[in-house]
Amino acid sequence: MQIAASIAAPTRVAHPTQARYARCIEISKRVRWEIERDVIRDRRFDPRDSFLPVGLTFVDRLDFLGSADRRFVSQIQGRTYANMFSLVERYVTVKILDLARAHGVAEPVALEALVRFGDEELKHQELFRRIERMAAAGMPEGYTFLPEPNAVASAVLGKSTWAVLALICHIELFVLAHYRESIDPDPSLSALWKDVFLYHWREESQHAILDELEWTRENARVTPAQRDRAVNELIELVAAIDAILQDQSAADADYFMRICGRTFGHNHTEQVRAGVLHAYRWQYIVSGVQGRFGELLGRYITPGQQERIGKALAPILG
Repeated sequence: MQIAASIAAPTRVAHPTQARYARCIEISKRVRWEIERDVIRDRRFDPRDSFLPVGLTFVDRLDFLGSADRRFVSQIQGRTYANMFSLVERYVTVKILDLARAHGVAEPVALEALVRFGDEELKHQELFRRIERMAAAGMPEGYTFLPEPNAVASAVLGKSTWAVLALICHIELFVLAHYRESIDPDPSLSALWKDVFLYHWREESQHAILDELEWTRENARVTPAQRDRAVNELIELVAAIDAILQDQSAADADYFMRICGRTFGHNHTEQVRAGVLHAYRWQYIVSGVQGRFGELLGRYITPGQQERIGKALAPILG
């Protein structure tokens, strides 16, 4: 009887990894929000407000600009920031749903966590499309976001899962850092803009955990040769991002100088262009390679691979 009872009612101990997926599901349910009801709330952007903090825009380094000009630069950079995340989340959604399918029926907790992740990323895309429309309504004509989202998504998704997960983890982690360290502490920013990134941050906090779990899982699956090729692909992805940043920063700097109503000499023109590029490289590449991401990457790669990445980053960091 005792043997039969022990077989009929086994003691179940959750795997620690599955417990982390379950925790993400629990928090996802608790922090769930809706775009219009919780974030927008019938508000509009005020042209007197800054959209991004100085800690991200670096406009304080352009000391020849007045306060109104610096505010306009922050609005342009903020608009691009929203558009960049709308673009990024297009390929994140597809990759995460592919990973959910790979877990399948055998791992229902991980499956649910990743399906929720994908659903939230679709919502974030719509949020940032909404923000772009609102920014367009309140800013002068002439702004252009150059990257074509579907083409970028196709190029990224053509890389190995290891490389794509590394890139996604990098992005999710710098999103969290930007909000905690720069956006939330700045009382001068648009209240609406801060709410956009507060609610975004609440869900991205779970996404970063899931990114790490999936990247760790993929890293254990690949061979050393596959990982080495993936490191090269990650370097290619960072180079492609930097090319996008160079083009978009030039477009944004030129838009600012056309609209601001001032004439700039050659030196100041070059300083504006260099300043916006420097800010974008910080926002989308440099700030992400520090802290948690660097720690994770260091666990997975060899010293030789780390040196290759360092050499590729050197011109951007410089």
